[in-house]
Amino acid sequence: MAELVFFTGTMDCGKSTLALQMDHNHAARGRAGLIFSKHDRAGQAMLSSRLGLARVGIEVTDDLDFWDLVTEQATNGRRIDYLICDEAQFYTPVQVEQLARLVDEMGLDVFTFGITADFRAQLFPGSRRLIELADRTEVLQVEALCWCGKTATHNARVVNGVMVVEGDQVVVGDVGEADGEGELPGLPEVEYEVLCRRHYMRRMTSHAARAAALSPEVLPFDLDLCPVPQR
Repeated sequence: MAELVFFTGTMDCGKSTLALQMDHNHAARGRAGLIFSKHDRAGQAMLSSRLGLARVGIEVTDDLDFWDLVTEQATNGRRIDYLICDEAQFYTPVQVEQLARLVDEMGLDVFTFGITADFRAQLFPGSRRLIELADRTEVLQVEALCWCGKTATHNARVVNGVMVVEGDQVVVGDVGEADGEGELPGLPEVEYEVLCRRHYMRRMTSHAARAAALSPEVLPFDLDLCPVPQR
């Protein structure tokens, strides 16, 4: 039977890679599908993975109606068996309901991929509706890691080297990598870092940890004890 499935996890856990792999597997068995994405790192109308793989797709705007688009194409003779929907956390709740309707009334398999919570540790509206409506919610087995080596559970937004917990819910950026040279050289204005809950609550990013490690006043076993800044 057709299903609405939500594959989720933190940033950097391979959601887009899995989306591309699933599209390949279904297409290899003679099935026909459509790819959707929104705010992809590679630009509009793209589904891309950090491993370097990419496919052209359809950009999801706030006014896109999945039901109208798919039924129109089906009416014009296009065969559609499944949908691959990446960055689904950015979809509106109404769009998620449209995807559920396509499963129930047209028998399409709909595979959605996205993170659950934003940089404030609050659910995205699209993710919340998917959790409420999906036939299955699957947490990806590939674990992203915090800089400390523990499993990452939270997505942190870093602006000019400082973790922030206030601001617009959607600001496009990518997962940064610690460069380990000097004091934040070449750091983009906005980037994201995955953290374990402990370090998310303490606002201890990899940059903050490196800065603390260089301080003569901080002992190695005190690196986890950074104070939470006043908001």
